[in-house]
Amino acid sequence: MGKVGRSAHVTHDHDVLGGGGVGGEVTRRIGIRRLRTRRTPIRRIEDYDRRVRQVRKQLAALPEGARPRLRKRTSNLFRPRQEGPGTLDAALFDGVIDIDVAARTADVGGMTTYEDLVAATLQHGLLPLVVPELKTITLGGAVTGLGIESSSFRNGCPHESVLEMDVLTGNGDVVTATADNEHRDLFFAFPNSYGSLGYALRLRIELEEATPFVHLRHLRFDRLDAAVAALERIVAEAAHNGERVDFVDGTWFSAHETYLSLGTYVATAPSTSDYTGRDIYYRSIQQRTEDWLSVSDYIWRWDTDWFWCSRAFGAQNPVLRRVWPRRWRRSDVYWKLIALNRRTGFADRLERRRGNAAREEIVQDIEVPIQRTGEFVGFLTQLTGIQPVWLCPLRQRDPDRRWDLYALDPATTYVNIGFWSSAALPPGQIDGFYNRQIEQKVAELGGRKSLYSTVFYPREEFWATYGGATYAAVKRTYDSGSRLLDLYEKTVTHR
Repeated sequence: MGKVGRSAHVTHDHDVLGGGGVGGEVTRRIGIRRLRTRRTPIRRIEDYDRRVRQVRKQLAALPEGARPRLRKRTSNLFRPRQEGPGTLDAALFDGVIDIDVAARTADVGGMTTYEDLVAATLQHGLLPLVVPELKTITLGGAVTGLGIESSSFRNGCPHESVLEMDVLTGNGDVVTATADNEHRDLFFAFPNSYGSLGYALRLRIELEEATPFVHLRHLRFDRLDAAVAALERIVAEAAHNGERVDFVDGTWFSAHETYLSLGTYVATAPSTSDYTGRDIYYRSIQQRTEDWLSVSDYIWRWDTDWFWCSRAFGAQNPVLRRVWPRRWRRSDVYWKLIALNRRTGFADRLERRRGNAAREEIVQDIEVPIQRTGEFVGFLTQLTGIQPVWLCPLRQRDPDRRWDLYALDPATTYVNIGFWSSAALPPGQIDGFYNRQIEQKVAELGGRKSLYSTVFYPREEFWATYGGATYAAVKRTYDSGSRLLDLYEKTVTHR
């Protein structure tokens, strides 16, 4: 796939029927903007308070020793996990509670998808500071599991624009955490905790002004090192050839073909392209030097074809694309096809029948310092042959803050490198052969790896990489009985 605290309200008791609202000042500002949802939205703050009591009651009703899980309709995780019944209803917190246009903030249920959040904020000419690229990523998911997009070079990650959040902890309390209240330890440890410290029920986030359109410039480079040098300059200046740059990402197609795509908010456009039909966005990067999209189509430019991964399902075949319903050209449909294949093992059986070697999924996003980008891409190409790969620059928004579970050097520009494919395993090798080497290379280059997909770190290395000492202290405070799985159990042992 990104700062100021206000009042704090803490529910200390474990009486799930106890009265009282949560969220401090939000209880005095009532409003709702909610679009295109199949769920019952949160219509007023009193409704939110009732839902808080309801989810606390669900948690308290679990048998002793039972692990809480979220019952939700979407997921963007790509690591296996043990099946279990969903016990807490995530849909209770699916809705935009309030948009304060003057303050440029929004109070949002943690299980609200960015698709719905963006639709609501754009009605007021506003957007979240960072919108992860896939429609069904939820706000709470992007904060607890990290997120990134082409505005991250100036706005960081989604968690960096959170002002406060109500968190249902493993202890059964609901606390409002901010950067400067008594729950600041939870506030700074929550990003990259993946629900192992609690669940975000409501978040207040910053918004920024948006224009109706985005002007795109695609710059081609014959050498990756030249593209990286240009990217470093563009990030530093937030401009190119005299035009402001509001968004920037890159696509590496091969050793001799890399593009940087620069986006600028604009009020008008001579025409706009549509990549939700027959045309494919990532192919347009190679075909056009300039383009215009509506701001909504720019935000979701990668969703229609799941970057380029829709090709695995034939969705880029011109004949099939003509009959593939437009409403099914979206990332959550492809994810469901992947989930179906995992349940049935169809692709593996087909490969065996053809006499092909077993394959390892290599679905990862990593960050390395910008100067090490070429070294990592060269390593990945030699190891796996995967192409294209996505390049997205990232800088921490506030250099004075430290996010312990995913600590980056605030003085360094990083490049997120995304690669989503598979590779044939050499004879005698098992799952983890490629992914473990990738983890080791990322560490060698001074980078970090996201945890949304398969993870193979040994326990000691994992905790040394992801803030183990801080995590343990916060876990003891907010989940003293270890009711929630810890981060290692969730991400590595797949429980």
